[in-house]
Amino acid sequence: MSLNRPILDDRSYEQLRDELVRRIPVYAPEWTDHNASDPGITLIELFSYLGENLLYRFNQIPEATQLEFLRLLQIPLRPAQPARSVVAMTTKEMAGVPVAMGSVAVAGDVAFETLTEVRALPVTAIAVSKEEANTPDEGSDEEAFFKQAYQAAEVESADDAVPYQSTLVWEENQGLPVDFDKAADSMMWVAVLAEDADKRDFALEALADHDDAPLLLNLGFIPDIQISEEDEIGSQTFANRFRCPGEGNSDTGPAVQWQISTATLNGEDVPQYQNISVEGDSSDGLSREGVVRLRLPRDLDEMGPFEIEDPDLIGTGDFPPPLDDELEERLLFWLRAFRLDKSDFGKVVYVGANATEVVQTVKARAEFLGTGDGQPNQSFALINKQIVPGTLVLEVEDASGWRAWQAVEGFHASNESDLHYTLDAAVGRVKFGNGLQGYAPQIGQRIRVTSYRYGGGVQGNVAPEAISKLKPIKAVKLSNPLAAYGGAEAEKIEKALDRIPGELRRRDRAVTQSDFKELALMTPGANIGRSECLPRFDPATLNDKAAGVVTVVVWPTEDSQHPDAPVPNKNQLRLVCQWLDARRLVTTEHYVIAPTYRPLSVAVGLVVKPGYGVDAVRHWVELVIRQYLAPLPPYGPSGEGWPLGRRVHGPELEAAALQVEGVEYLTGLKIAANDGENRTGDGAETVMLELYEVPELKSISVEEGAITVDPADATGIESPGMDKSPVPIPVVQEVC
Repeated sequence: MSLNRPILDDRSYEQLRDELVRRIPVYAPEWTDHNASDPGITLIELFSYLGENLLYRFNQIPEATQLEFLRLLQIPLRPAQPARSVVAMTTKEMAGVPVAMGSVAVAGDVAFETLTEVRALPVTAIAVSKEEANTPDEGSDEEAFFKQAYQAAEVESADDAVPYQSTLVWEENQGLPVDFDKAADSMMWVAVLAEDADKRDFALEALADHDDAPLLLNLGFIPDIQISEEDEIGSQTFANRFRCPGEGNSDTGPAVQWQISTATLNGEDVPQYQNISVEGDSSDGLSREGVVRLRLPRDLDEMGPFEIEDPDLIGTGDFPPPLDDELEERLLFWLRAFRLDKSDFGKVVYVGANATEVVQTVKARAEFLGTGDGQPNQSFALINKQIVPGTLVLEVEDASGWRAWQAVEGFHASNESDLHYTLDAAVGRVKFGNGLQGYAPQIGQRIRVTSYRYGGGVQGNVAPEAISKLKPIKAVKLSNPLAAYGGAEAEKIEKALDRIPGELRRRDRAVTQSDFKELALMTPGANIGRSECLPRFDPATLNDKAAGVVTVVVWPTEDSQHPDAPVPNKNQLRLVCQWLDARRLVTTEHYVIAPTYRPLSVAVGLVVKPGYGVDAVRHWVELVIRQYLAPLPPYGPSGEGWPLGRRVHGPELEAAALQVEGVEYLTGLKIAANDGENRTGDGAETVMLELYEVPELKSISVEEGAITVDPADATGIESPGMDKSPVPIPVVQEVC
């Protein structure tokens, strides 16, 4: 059945006035004065002004109808998503400054709330890795130092020692990750330092003799969120990391043991460490961005740096890695962490003291919503909009007092006695059941909201070090080492209307292949530009016949580091994993992965029509081929990006190049894969792709005349690996 669209009148004041003036000679030819001073013209202008206002109100009817249609279908607009970040604090107060949970940090006009309490102590922290290094050249001064070191550690030969260099996280590599997979001892060392070397002893005594001792030390942890080349498809680490349910939804990660240096050596000059307890860990075992809260010892004798008489022993074996003189003078004690399953920590971007997580929300005051009337489907509006789901606490008064009600997505599974309500987070409205599905507040029952949080938007994605003030505490300075992420605007009405057919079909559940694809694109705050679903494909084994397995491949809307081959970061993959996990079937084994690119090189030879510029035609041919092989919409063969697993066929690219105006004909077109694998199809001009692959155009050469560049000449170089030895030994670092 076709529906007639309304005919709207959007004429302006000037258009109405001019049209009425033009009608004067037809209906009143004796009226000849059409100047603004004429009283009749004044009446016409008044009528035009009132008519414009009426037309404006009339034109609002379709939008109001659309909103009412969404309300009747119970399809609310998706609320804005708040940004989040990790901030680190500094203070000069020796006793420290307590900062309560829910304190407000600001970046300009954007407000953030702290998610955990923290005592800002007069200390800083630097993570250090014993990163494997090459064995010094024979006969060099470095080789002599290395030999003295492993002999002092009673190691028989250099074959039983692994050379390393101290690599500092963030201090030396701001913005660049440190790979702890290359650590010689699979440990993360954290040097806790005083702000000033002159106040080192005072700071250590303040920590041990504090009235609230033993104190908690908050360590912020930020891993590298970029997908590295080692995390390619088929690797067990990659598949397990984004398995749903898995790390993306688990509250507990790999078990991590934390220890503190005791400043004492045993009879055999072996450093002694004491286990310390973890009071809180939002990083899931140092596997995601978060904060680890460590309980420090109460006794001053139970923490401190080691005093080593033999300088050749510094940094060997279980001794902490060596630092430069300036940091050694500020050193209070060492912390070290290792996983009980002996796995590594991967790439780490930042570790810092006095850290807490912040989220772009504002806590609202308690509100009285009204009283019940016993009618079905009662609804009440909150003062604020863009409510953060899960933060609203609603209570209804009955004979026994105030009772908390539970928020649900819908009343489909509610019975007549369930104290349930639904929340339209975008507009800030709560709705109760009809008495049969969900209990309805009765006549005279008061309804209140004790607390909730609201906020969100892209303005929260602030730059590094933008969060700089903590209200109202002035004795603490803070900053966010990395940019905030995750903020997204509320859904527009047009977007909500576009997803109505899909919502009616899937009812917010991921069952079919298209359900997974569409829902992945809707992940709030993930900024996903394309998604594809591979049913029965297991990325851990590359088996495309695995029963009950669903794999979703996602692309970001943009990637500044890889604009031609965009790759999502781990935060984006985790958001999609969490979003789909709540909507999949219980029996579905679900994975979310990044795309795998097959590097290609293309060479094109052509002849240009007379009268066309050669450089311009070559440029347009190159641009057309790049867009034709691009992975993101609106490019690709059908405007949806290059399809997964589709072969790159030479004649197909030739047809695309011939569409450029000014191309007479092609003298040839060659394609070659840059990864060294010989996977060709019908002739050398075709490269076959696996089910999970898309092409990445590494290089393209467009020449006039015959092809002189062979795309198959591009090769890759792999760096050799290094076996680990049991005893880490430091080597002298080269200084330029």
